[in-house]
Amino acid sequence: MKKNLLIIAFLFIGIQINYAQKKELGNVTIEELKEKVHPKDSSAVAAVLFEKGKTYFEYNQNEGFVLITEVDVKVKIYKKEGYDWANKSVRFYVGGSAKENVSFSKSVTYNLNGEQIEKTKLKSEGEFSENINKFWSRKKITMPNVKEGSIIEYKYTIKSPYISTFPEWSFQQSIPVNSSEYETVIPEYYVYNVYRKGSLQPIERKNSSTKTVSTSDRNLVRSGAAIKYERSTDSFNYIEQQVVYKLENIPALKEEGFVNNIDNYKTSVYHELSQKRLPQAVAEFYSTTWEDVTKKIYENEDFGDQLNKENYFEEDLKNVVKDLENRDEKIAAVFNYVQNRMNWNKYYSYSCDEGVKKAYQDKTGNSAEINLMLIAMLRHIGLDANPVLVSTRSNGISIFPSRTAFNFVIASVTTDNGIVLLDATSKISSPNILPLYDLNWFGRMIRKDGTSELVDLMPKLVSDDVVNMLVSIDNQGQVSGKVREQYFDYAALNYRDRYLGLSKDSYLENLEKRHEGLEIADFELTNDKIINEPIIEKYSIKSNNLTEQIGDKIYFEPLLHFTQSENPFKQETRQYPIDFAFPFKDKYMVNITIPQGYQVESIPKSASFAMANNYGSFNMSISNTDTQIQVVVNFIINASIIPSEDYDTLKEFFKIVIDKQKEKIILKKI
Repeated sequence: MKKNLLIIAFLFIGIQINYAQKKELGNVTIEELKEKVHPKDSSAVAAVLFEKGKTYFEYNQNEGFVLITEVDVKVKIYKKEGYDWANKSVRFYVGGSAKENVSFSKSVTYNLNGEQIEKTKLKSEGEFSENINKFWSRKKITMPNVKEGSIIEYKYTIKSPYISTFPEWSFQQSIPVNSSEYETVIPEYYVYNVYRKGSLQPIERKNSSTKTVSTSDRNLVRSGAAIKYERSTDSFNYIEQQVVYKLENIPALKEEGFVNNIDNYKTSVYHELSQKRLPQAVAEFYSTTWEDVTKKIYENEDFGDQLNKENYFEEDLKNVVKDLENRDEKIAAVFNYVQNRMNWNKYYSYSCDEGVKKAYQDKTGNSAEINLMLIAMLRHIGLDANPVLVSTRSNGISIFPSRTAFNFVIASVTTDNGIVLLDATSKISSPNILPLYDLNWFGRMIRKDGTSELVDLMPKLVSDDVVNMLVSIDNQGQVSGKVREQYFDYAALNYRDRYLGLSKDSYLENLEKRHEGLEIADFELTNDKIINEPIIEKYSIKSNNLTEQIGDKIYFEPLLHFTQSENPFKQETRQYPIDFAFPFKDKYMVNITIPQGYQVESIPKSASFAMANNYGSFNMSISNTDTQIQVVVNFIINASIIPSEDYDTLKEFFKIVIDKQKEKIILKKI
């Protein structure tokens, strides 16, 4: 896993750059509009012809330095499926005393009308703002008159009073990018850590220059008996450091199966403030190591101070742990109390908004308020509980020491048997069974003294999915019988996460769609709301599609509708680790009654296969009597994450397993 982190952060491939070609908005040619397919990727639905960004500082006498980011974009639409690339949204922060601002300009759609270029400018009805939550809004545009072959252009500008980070610049997209260029111009007063990720290496050019800023003041001046204002002007100089990053002919970043977040592997550059050294002021230093990051976070009043508040829950907590002596029972009782009392408002944060006391009273809070409250309660009853900072799957992997590397916090309890991880934001989680959004490689535990420790978030426990099937086949080849399926641990959590919001009818409809021709009846679901118990499904099945009759023989696969018919790993090569989220074991015990007047002609041989490094194994055992066939299959994946360098091994393992499952049992008429 650590090796994959290094690959994401530091593996680069150089690409030759041509700086001579000038990229400007408004420069659209007939040849570009006539182009039917992308010259290097005929499957592309659209392509970024160029994207140019610049982040620089502008001095305002009243505000000081503000951060300006300008981006020019030119996109070619090849197919209808690429129309979404004619829409753009940019989010901006509105949660502080000062707010960011986003504006669009130069927004034009170009089409070919005969041999003439037709321009359609964006009108006001195609541009609008919307609130995401109380912290963030977004500005959106929808370009007009978009067709296959269109070229769309726009410029957007972000003005921000917050200089701690720059917008992350991504060179790669899910479509090809012909040219991507990003320029930063930074005054000598600020030093930024520059973080890079992805497998491509942008070429960099560096330069420096002197910038002069003029200021003016109005001063009261006495002239004899008269007093008047006089304006005085002044100026100061400083050095600006310019860096230009450029990359050309960038292939599309393609989604692959079992990737937790494709953005983890997108070639990009990110800036975070590490030092501020203004004239005639003491230098200020910001995060440079994980210890710096965690110490600053812990010292924040919306984090560490919240852990010291206890008076709001003390009386209630006495009743929660009353008469409990066992440590694990206390952990479970306190966790269940917070989980059942509190409702997560879906805000991802490691710092409190209203504070734990207000959240407790309202029974609603963000992720920090709920889990910091849980930690405070666990500490109150004498347990070694600490917060664990997490970057959720949607936020990406926390590779570099950065204050923005995390967006979430969960709870931990250190015991003699190891660390127990808890997240009370989810109504379906339990101790050491975290919600799936938390399962993102590593978190950082922060102790009371501000020191931190890396915590592996990925499950080690193998979660079972156990199927018992008792069926019979009639002499027309119809299969009927009963199925009982049990889901344990993460398999149960995954089931609840996917299906508990569905109605029974919707769920059964989905189940029948997954198994074409399968009729399901007598459906029963047990323990769906009892989180610490396995989920149990029971239902009857009937199908005419699971067997094939040819002459006097009946052919069918040993696992019937549970056969995995397609290898999920189709790519020739794999750039990214394979993320299964949790280790799992699928166990099938199938008992098949053969039709009267038939006998078994042949059955597949029993077999066992195993992957290298104990990543997985497969075992199939088949036996028969005169009227019965018994099939037992165990399919196990022992690792949450498998490195990309083992992709070929994994792909071949799945191929062997699927080929084995598809071997036929043959019945012959007597």
